Amino acid sequence: HVQLVESGGRSVQAGGSLKLSCTASGYTFDYYCMGWFRQGPEKELEGVATIVGTKITSYADSVKGRFNISKDNSKNTLYLQMNNLKPEDTAMYYCAVRGGYCGLYFFFDYWGQGTQVTVST
Repeated sequence: HVQLVESGGRSVQAGGSLKLSCTASGYTFDYYCMGWFRQGPEKELEGVATIVGTKITSYADSVKGRFNISKDNSKNTLYLQMNNLKPEDTAMYYCAVRGGYCGLYFFFDYWGQGTQVTVST
């Protein structure tokens, strides 16, 4: 069965950087659309970034220029490099996977349990 396990979340000061990881198993990692989503305190779930293959990416406007999504197919691992973090980036971050078209506003089929990122001033 499909399993996604996130890691790397922690508390960090504004302006700092973090790199989240998501290790996947149970499907052919290389070809599916994968994404990072987040849900902040009292906020709705928000799409952050998606990637299909290793180069086709999309980002939410709020993170463009600061976050970078990437994949290492040899390790079945998805990454999210987050730079210049802001307090409004505070959220639980989830990775997810779907078949078919790839983008922030599609329904994703499988989800990890999440990793918490807290950005303080």
